[in-house]
Amino acid sequence: MTGAQITDIEALKRLLADGGHTLVVANGSEVRCYNRRGVADLYTLLRDEPGFLRGAAVADKVVGRAAAALMMLGGVKRLHTRVISSQALSLLADSRVSVEYNEETHHIINRRRDGWCPLELRCRDCRTPEECLGRITEFMEEMNNKTK
Repeated sequence: MTGAQITDIEALKRLLADGGHTLVVANGSEVRCYNRRGVADLYTLLRDEPGFLRGAAVADKVVGRAAAALMMLGGVKRLHTRVISSQALSLLADSRVSVEYNEETHHIINRRRDGWCPLELRCRDCRTPEECLGRITEFMEEMNNKTK
């Protein structure tokens, strides 16, 4: 989607919900929608196109500590999420990211709904976004090796 600059987080929230997307990122007049699970799209953006995240507005379905770290490292300016973990909020507390959310939870749960999200668990003791990135990178490499 392109056109006028989208600074209205409400428009991003509608696009997220109406399109059934997992992530919507707007920077200037460019808006991109993503649909992969977890932090895969944020990780790829940070790795391959970090400039697109710098100053961006983001609408995300669920934000845990790993996603928060990636957004901080990318320089995201504004975030709306339906669900955010206390783990993510504690990391974001001293950042320049403006955060709004519908629901706070202690931690993000895994897909089986029987424990912690694997990245939330790996990053829970990380003190900085950079430290989280190391753990996220390890996790993504493990996942890529499993699919080969």
